[in-house]
Amino acid sequence: MKYSAIAALTMSLALCASAYADKAPGSGPNPFSDCGIGAALFPEHKVLAVTSNIIWDIGTTAVTSATASPETCSGKNVDAAAFILNSYDSLIEETARGEGEHLSALMNILEVTPEQHAKVIGSLRTEMSLHIADDSYLAADKLEKSQHYYTTVISAVTSV
Repeated sequence: MKYSAIAALTMSLALCASAYADKAPGSGPNPFSDCGIGAALFPEHKVLAVTSNIIWDIGTTAVTSATASPETCSGKNVDAAAFILNSYDSLIEETARGEGEHLSALMNILEVTPEQHAKVIGSLRTEMSLHIADDSYLAADKLEKSQHYYTTVISAVTSV
């Protein structure tokens, strides 16, 4: 397990380096502090962003996003993650109901068209109901719950 984690991190760093080989060093985003879930949740706190990225998945998501699509290291996804963290309690309640002003605001932040709202929210409701029913949900802190909600809503949005 330890060796596979080290291998994954090494491979991710190599991919990141090759993606920016034609650019000046330091011209791209820092994958650990500027990308991934950590940067989305803690845009103003680099140490927390790095820590969150490492804890979440050894930083592979952050490195992949910096390598494959550096434009995702800012913008609506970052705004959505911050919004989710700040309004998680309202969002989870409104997700259970299938409607509400926080849920509508999140759809607007993510630029989901009104015609797609029902499909995205339906998918989000299904996945979150399964997650909430799991025993691990009660043991999770707000950050972990927000991270799961974020990945679930992004998955729902990209699948429509």
